[in-house]
Amino acid sequence: MSTQAARSILFTHTSPQQGFRLLELSSELAELLSSKEAPTLELKSPSASHLPNSSTDSEHHDYVNLCTPNRTYRIRLVQSSNPIHILQPSDGGAQRGDITMVGADDEMNLVETVTTIAKCGSTLELHTPAEGFSAVSFLGRILAVYDGDEGSEAVGFDLEPSEKDGVIRRIFEDVPVSRAQCEAGWIEICAFVLGRAHKGEDAARCCRRPSARAKLEVWKRVLEGAVLQGIHLDQQFLVSDLWKSVLDDGDEEPFPRALFEAVVKRVCEADGQAQGLVDGDMKWASIDKARCTRWVGETYLEAMAPAQGSAIGRSEFLNAWKDHLPDSWRDEVALPKLTENSYRHPDQTTIYFVNNIDRHKIKKNISTDANTAAAAKKSRNWHELFRNQKRQKN
Repeated sequence: MSTQAARSILFTHTSPQQGFRLLELSSELAELLSSKEAPTLELKSPSASHLPNSSTDSEHHDYVNLCTPNRTYRIRLVQSSNPIHILQPSDGGAQRGDITMVGADDEMNLVETVTTIAKCGSTLELHTPAEGFSAVSFLGRILAVYDGDEGSEAVGFDLEPSEKDGVIRRIFEDVPVSRAQCEAGWIEICAFVLGRAHKGEDAARCCRRPSARAKLEVWKRVLEGAVLQGIHLDQQFLVSDLWKSVLDDGDEEPFPRALFEAVVKRVCEADGQAQGLVDGDMKWASIDKARCTRWVGETYLEAMAPAQGSAIGRSEFLNAWKDHLPDSWRDEVALPKLTENSYRHPDQTTIYFVNNIDRHKIKKNISTDANTAAAAKKSRNWHELFRNQKRQKN
């Protein structure tokens, strides 16, 4: 029998071991990081002051998200029964006195030495939940509500674009999602910069999110001004012309122009909605009919029937919804046009609004019920199959 001479490689370990965390990257993220213009990644966690008070809320727990410019991943720790060793080959400088060996050959080649410098019993993986990530709930807790009663300080504030950009960036630092998702949430709730943030001051103090009634009041003035000035909202128009149509004959502004522009951005065509977020005043705009119709209906319902105890008649709601739209859009009104789970019927004739938090709970309960029903069905099928097999044997 022929024999082969096997090369021996000395396997050693350092003491103490180094601390390592291994992060498993998705193929998409790995490709992004290896590209020529690899973006800067951020590790973001929610500020403790902006977490919900309830200890039962899932968002109350500490966590860290990994954010690209437009995507968010939840980082979670995964234990492994098979630890991973991180190895380091010898650099050729190892001396026999540096290594303690038991029962080793004195002539063993120390050049071919492999050393484990860390032992990892767990890894970090990136997870994206089925419901995705949104900045809306965080911005809702961070920003105070504007209801049109801010006084004279609420209007006439003119900030440079760079100042607005700085304020909004400081807000987004405490929101644990990507920049693009922060911007989308900012637009969705019609948030705006109300004043100037002084050095060292919390940026949230000079920003607001309007209430449903405040947004509805802005939209009513926009619609009235557009009708009087002959502006077709579903065609391209100058935003400055629409703002002039909103103003009364007097010098006093009915609400901040920043709020007016936030509402216009919210109902504009999706392709251009992110432009002009912090780059200065809007120039041109074109309102998306379907997007605007849905938003007006939900905003009116939230303003007039925010909870089950304040439910209003369904016919009354549909008629009011039509009255808050251009005449040529009235035929677009229908309950299925509203966002799924954004409303409920206490009875056959009334309707009320469901906020984002309750909407998420409803969706979660429906998902849980569906999983339970599927499990029960499988169980019944198994018993039915077992019963049929028993009958065949008899």
